[in-house]
Amino acid sequence: MKKETFALVYEVYDSAEELSKEDALLLRKAQDAVRLSYAPYSHFHVGTAALLQNGEWIEGSNQENASFPVGICSERVLLSVASSRYPGVPIVAMAVSYKSDLVSSNHPISPCGLCRQTLQEYELRLQHPIRLILGGMDGKVWVLPNTSQLLPLSFTSDDLEIKETGESIRQNQKRV
Repeated sequence: MKKETFALVYEVYDSAEELSKEDALLLRKAQDAVRLSYAPYSHFHVGTAALLQNGEWIEGSNQENASFPVGICSERVLLSVASSRYPGVPIVAMAVSYKSDLVSSNHPISPCGLCRQTLQEYELRLQHPIRLILGGMDGKVWVLPNTSQLLPLSFTSDDLEIKETGESIRQNQKRV
């Protein structure tokens, strides 16, 4: 038997004032995007902002629905906007912030499991890491070099390769 360890490497800042100008601007844009959120049920408003490799800035926010599974998280809204408006253009950095009517927004939050999987797939598809900046409306800020660190032992397209041919299941289905 052999033991292995995963290590999550990230930077911790006491406040947004310690960030570079570009990272601070990105976090401010995510904080501003919180106002676009539709969260009448959870009262947990999340905003995201991203800087694309082509210099464009985009935003996203969570959108709830009375039929709870129908809602969509802010991170996935942003990824949908990015891939629809700027197909094939990598995201350089993404910031996530939040505000709640019920809890304090003075510490970073991390994307949910579904968003982690989607972020990792986006990184792999475009073969470009996404720097991730996480912070509330104030307080500490975390910066990760890439979103893939959030999902160790993840399920990826490599897991769908057919043993004999090396083709993926998805490639094989397109021919049928």
